[in-house]
Amino acid sequence: MVNNTSYHYIEVSEFGGPEVLKLRVEDSLPLPKRGEVRVKVLTAGTGFTDTIVRQGQYYGIKDKPPFIPGYDWFGVVDALGEGVTDFKLGQYVADMPVIGGYSQYLCVSADSLIAAPDGLDPAAAVAMILSYTTAYQMLTRIRELPAGSTCLVHAAAGAVGTGLLELGRLQGLKMYGTASKAKHDTVRALGAEPIDYRADDFVSEIERLTAGEGVDVVFDTIGGRNWSRSYRCLKRGGLLIGFGALQLTTGEEKVPSLLWGFFKLLLGWRMLPNGKESQFYNIQNRRKKHPQEFKEDVSHLFALLKQGHLQPKIDAIVDLDQAQAVHKRIDSAEITGKVVLRCNPY
Repeated sequence: MVNNTSYHYIEVSEFGGPEVLKLRVEDSLPLPKRGEVRVKVLTAGTGFTDTIVRQGQYYGIKDKPPFIPGYDWFGVVDALGEGVTDFKLGQYVADMPVIGGYSQYLCVSADSLIAAPDGLDPAAAVAMILSYTTAYQMLTRIRELPAGSTCLVHAAAGAVGTGLLELGRLQGLKMYGTASKAKHDTVRALGAEPIDYRADDFVSEIERLTAGEGVDVVFDTIGGRNWSRSYRCLKRGGLLIGFGALQLTTGEEKVPSLLWGFFKLLLGWRMLPNGKESQFYNIQNRRKKHPQEFKEDVSHLFALLKQGHLQPKIDAIVDLDQAQAVHKRIDSAEITGKVVLRCNPY
């Protein structure tokens, strides 16, 4: 079978800044192999993780440039490879390949796909995959959090942060969120108490807001030095979940400091007799260990979205060729919520 339809994709030409993202064109569509599905990608998510991949600092990526970035995508089945019986043409599907999403078409193993219901907004749907599933699993899979539990969320106006606030509100949690002053309205709109991390000491603010008691859980994507301060915000028996190292990629923290932070997070603090716990969460590692759990969680979030219970904060929806400009905004911490790439019209 010959197909002469061309398509576009974004390529990381070399590790570096946003300028290394190049728009490329292929002369013909890829053909699915046995057990694969070709997908017409409607939307691809963007986020801080994509910029880490672009910089060559994401530990889970062994690929060297050139390659297609894009941690997650949402699309529609466009062609079936031999032996695929679980999916049909025109069916909505999603996946989280870590790289490969910034493309108008791609071929993927049918085993990795998550089926999605009809009628979802593609921009909102792609927010469910990396950002909201990260938030949902940290809120539900690590420790049971009864209604009324108190949580501190760092980078609360970001893609995962807003997911944590919205899902936490559904669970009846009391949420506090650090964000720049300009993003406080977003934090409040999601039912949380904002803390200006630039003007105020969040440790002192949490002590004040909780009358010295501290919080049950802290979700910290900032990095090693920040984890130490977040640990001080916990009540006895509280839990600190680190899930990123933002300040390493921005240059605000160096590798030795981050490694010391990991030592304390994964080992040092566990030896203290204060009942506090700490751990690191990575969605891709958890998916590898519990692949069915991942599919169940994404499907559950799709259902909540379909029912109107979730309204993810979408900062902007832009065409695929604007990927470089989006990464510049991410690097400058200008984004509230998530920017979505529109890969094909819908």
